[in-house]
Amino acid sequence: MFFHMPVQLYFGSGEIKNLASIVKKDLKAERPVLVTDKGIVQSGLLKKIKNQLPDIQIYDGIEANPKSDTINKIAEQMRKISPDLVIGLGGGSPLDAGKALALLGTNNGNIQDYEGREKYKNDPLPFLAIPTTCGTGSEVTWVSVITDVNRKFKMSIKGPKMYPAVSIVDPDLIKTLPPSIIASTGLDALTHAVEAYLSKPATLITDNNAVKAVKLILGAIEGGFNDIKNNHKDRENLMYGSTIAGLAFGNSDVTAVHCISESIGALYDIPHGVANSIFLPHVLSYNLPGCTQKMAALARDTGINEDDDTKAAEVFIQKITDLSSRLGIPLFKELNIGKEVFGEIARMSFENNSTPSNPRVMAKEDYVKVLENAYG
Repeated sequence: MFFHMPVQLYFGSGEIKNLASIVKKDLKAERPVLVTDKGIVQSGLLKKIKNQLPDIQIYDGIEANPKSDTINKIAEQMRKISPDLVIGLGGGSPLDAGKALALLGTNNGNIQDYEGREKYKNDPLPFLAIPTTCGTGSEVTWVSVITDVNRKFKMSIKGPKMYPAVSIVDPDLIKTLPPSIIASTGLDALTHAVEAYLSKPATLITDNNAVKAVKLILGAIEGGFNDIKNNHKDRENLMYGSTIAGLAFGNSDVTAVHCISESIGALYDIPHGVANSIFLPHVLSYNLPGCTQKMAALARDTGINEDDDTKAAEVFIQKITDLSSRLGIPLFKELNIGKEVFGEIARMSFENNSTPSNPRVMAKEDYVKVLENAYG
């Protein structure tokens, strides 16, 4: 059994105020750059950074499902100023983009050259992650997911040097998130935890983190959805749940939910959290025969009192389905993706490197069946 998590983690309300000290004293950086998106700029959160690091160079062009050409363009600009630290501020997209740019800060070429594990020659620049949603987990993982625009395929760029050097997880940064983002990112974190628990590479350590994350998120997401600004404890539990779900899947793996959501995200730019939220119950239903006992154990850990394993697992799946409905998650058919492309989505999903981690064997035709069931 192996578990690795080298990130120096600062967690708690108000931790963002220590940013300047962390940059200068812990990381000894003199030329940091910031990677973020337009939504963060519009939200006003950027002021919390500028107040402490007034001269920082900012790259705010990161889109949802960050694109390879965007990363390559920013890397070209960034190399001209030779930064010694990359800071990512935002949801999963800016954090994944920040990791990719930290790699390109010390390595030549384009991000497509580094798809796979440890393809970099030189250690990436230090990376500081500041999540502003309750769903990424990227603040404690070693993977950057970038969409190759030429192939319309989500690449995984990974390696032990891709972990953030430091992460600041401040629950107060999600105070102003709209309910729809709380819903999709919170269910994204739930997906991370559930998949980490059910995946084939799961261990005792990842299981403990995953179960704790599931319980935290299920207990806090509706309170956060209804009033994130005033529900301090729910904010804290959502962010804590998201982070330890990252500890879990970062050391085990995700399963077929992510294989589908990454394919749809690459082809249609569907937000990652939305896609995960839609497909989690459908993949769980498919996987049930392959992990009945373990899914039942997770169900009972979340308060479902059923003696029969299959019944307990089915109630758990229905619980997630009902929760998604209450939180306003759209149905698959509402994404306006036609059935004629199910074969292509299934092919891409099958080729995802997390397919072997799924607890039940999945062929391309099995992915088609999941897509058809979700659509129906």
